[in-house]
Amino acid sequence: MRAPRVLPGGRLDAHSDQLIPDLALTQRNAHHVQAPGENLTHLSAIQPVKPADHHLGERPIDGDRLLALSPSEIHLWLAFYEEAGEELHRAYREILEPAEREREPRFYFAADRRRYLVTRALVRTVLARYMPVAPPDWRFAANAYGRPEIATPQGRRAGLSFNVSHTRHLIVLGVTRGRALGVDVENVGRREAVTDVARHYFAPVEVSALARVPAAQQRHRFFEYWTFKESYIKARGMGLSLPLDRFSVHFPDDHTVELRIDRDLGDDARRWELVQLRPTPEYLLAVCAERVAPAPSQLVVRQTVPLSSEKLLALPCVRPSGLGTNASLRSL
Repeated sequence: MRAPRVLPGGRLDAHSDQLIPDLALTQRNAHHVQAPGENLTHLSAIQPVKPADHHLGERPIDGDRLLALSPSEIHLWLAFYEEAGEELHRAYREILEPAEREREPRFYFAADRRRYLVTRALVRTVLARYMPVAPPDWRFAANAYGRPEIATPQGRRAGLSFNVSHTRHLIVLGVTRGRALGVDVENVGRREAVTDVARHYFAPVEVSALARVPAAQQRHRFFEYWTFKESYIKARGMGLSLPLDRFSVHFPDDHTVELRIDRDLGDDARRWELVQLRPTPEYLLAVCAERVAPAPSQLVVRQTVPLSSEKLLALPCVRPSGLGTNASLRSL
């Protein structure tokens, strides 16, 4: 068996061969961000919601009932991939395409094989909750930058889009309708922030701001920067063709976040909504979503074991932003 490919400056996404940044690797020769060429969005504060361990009851999945998803909503699905046993793994393989099943044994470590398998099953089973298309019948195609997109005609006509992120033990899937979305999750409890990574990846203004943070808080602040930055480039769908040092994240205080983008990137920071959540103390999750209306979007968060069970969650917003004053908790 061979290990999955890892290319300079990034890692391969679990759902595709798209190259995305990896904290263990660095990007050399950062370019200076010209302040006069920036545009700015200021995202207002929101209030934290209930703790992550508060949920509204776990139940088996009702696969016959489709879920509503309005353009003003962002649905997040969390899966701790070690919760699925071998019996479920066999069921997951049954809903994959042959090429997907063939790729699973290429991962050298058993944990990576489990993560890959659950990720594939999660995407297919969750998308089937929104359209009357069975999990095995979903088809995907990569865009010009390698990002996977829905190719199933019913899903495309409905404007469905998704984005996946994974870290140790946890997979996060975001689903929207008629808007771009990027998600990033990191296990902050098991990874050390390296200042060299910030120097090589971050904009100079971010490197300077991070250096001014008290030493005891630098590690957490590093991951705040990193998750926001990666969620933004994933929302753009352009991978590492988007220079990470040509846009920057700013934290004026504990209750606001700002996104600044160099005009050369051809984007407007006011186009985006940002938020960070804390699924558990070990994880930090960032969401970047295209703004579709003046009113803030609503988050609906679920935890699931694909093909087994799911429950609604109310996650605390550790870095409040423009995604509404509360998570929207709908009954299943």
